Amino acid sequence: MSKKAISYFKLHKIPILMVLGSLVFYASFGYDLVRTDFIKLLTLFAALFFLYYKLMQFEKWNFKFLVVVGILFRLVFFIAEPNLSQDFYRFIWDGELIQKGINPYLQTPNALIEQKNFAIANAQELINGMGSLSAKHFSNYPPLNQLLFTIAAFLGGKSILGSIIAMRVMIILADIGILVFGKKLLQNLNKPTHLIFWYFLNPLVLIELTGNLHFEGVMLFFFVWAMYLVSLKKWALAAPVYAFSILLKLVPLLFLPFFLNYLGFKKSIGFYTLIGFTIVISLIPFYSPEFVTNYSATVDLWFSNFEFNAGFYNAIKKLAVTYYEAKPWKLIKEYGDIIPFLVIACTISLTFLKDNKKLSTLFQSMLLVLTFYYFLSATVHPWYILSLLLLAVFTDYRFAIVWSGTVVLSYFAYSNADFKENLWLIALEYLVAFSYLAYELVKHNRFDLKKIFKIQ
Repeated sequence: MSKKAISYFKLHKIPILMVLGSLVFYASFGYDLVRTDFIKLLTLFAALFFLYYKLMQFEKWNFKFLVVVGILFRLVFFIAEPNLSQDFYRFIWDGELIQKGINPYLQTPNALIEQKNFAIANAQELINGMGSLSAKHFSNYPPLNQLLFTIAAFLGGKSILGSIIAMRVMIILADIGILVFGKKLLQNLNKPTHLIFWYFLNPLVLIELTGNLHFEGVMLFFFVWAMYLVSLKKWALAAPVYAFSILLKLVPLLFLPFFLNYLGFKKSIGFYTLIGFTIVISLIPFYSPEFVTNYSATVDLWFSNFEFNAGFYNAIKKLAVTYYEAKPWKLIKEYGDIIPFLVIACTISLTFLKDNKKLSTLFQSMLLVLTFYYFLSATVHPWYILSLLLLAVFTDYRFAIVWSGTVVLSYFAYSNADFKENLWLIALEYLVAFSYLAYELVKHNRFDLKKIFKIQ
């Protein structure tokens, strides 16, 4: 070992030891954890979150060091099979279908597997892996997601592990892209560039994206890239990139009204037109009359049928069932019908009452409306929080970092065969996260509605 290396080790001994410890914990998480073992899962995550926080304390100004560390953490998962989510089986299934020229929006896996002349690689293993819930529904993943699934299936060469590795490479590259454009965006906002590492090194990001292959990270890459272009006043170039983020996940649709104030009426209309054109072009290969019906019905399920890790909804449900003898299956449907209107109302309020002419305020509005939506939503999977986490990096709010740590409590449901949740743990998760949000609102003097909306 050279003198320079020895000197560097002595200077950074504690952070290096923390990195080595984290590598061991990530390896255990990726290769030696069964999701039903909640105690081990919670212990590993808590240790990783503590080390993440301490690394940021010790080395937040050492940009190159943290870049290398973040990449090393991701490479630990390189050949690991996701152990907290089975969604990747459906990703590969959809990719294999498209390779065969089959539209994944038109037939369910259950219907296809019963056809005598149907054949794709690993069909039975994929349908068993995705689970009965996914197998009986049409695909709900937007077109660009489908393209990435197809590329992964092709590169995988009819191997499930091969497809997993291909998807993992895409997600790692997307995270590196977020790091690059996130740093530039922070510079344009006159904020410290090290803030991007609150996202890049976050254990939830590593576990749910690199580890469990959720494509929120790819969506966020296109979103941050688009916002960087917007910060340079290149809205025409930003529009198709922003459309790509929507074509991966629908979340960025929520933020579109805010650009009306930021860009001005004329430019925003051009921005919306280019986004719409890009989306329409991408839908053409999949379009059929049944596509609209099937996709709408599948998306509607997330509002009116599913519930997981809910905040406000769980409180409403408990009161309604206990004191008013409400039927849970009926309540979730009625509740799901109301939520879109409440979120739209919140978005419109922030659009017209809040001054979104500054980029920093624009990010704050995005963070607020998405927080409002997740607080009300009946389904909040842990990886959903990552959008809040990245948005928070560009604002003064840090409650999303806290929530990314407490959301691990929702994993308790995985320890039960019927995914039964512990509502006390869910309540604790939300109590801690939103208590910190309340603290930040007080800290920044933003409980005054006049200050929130900048009403004169």
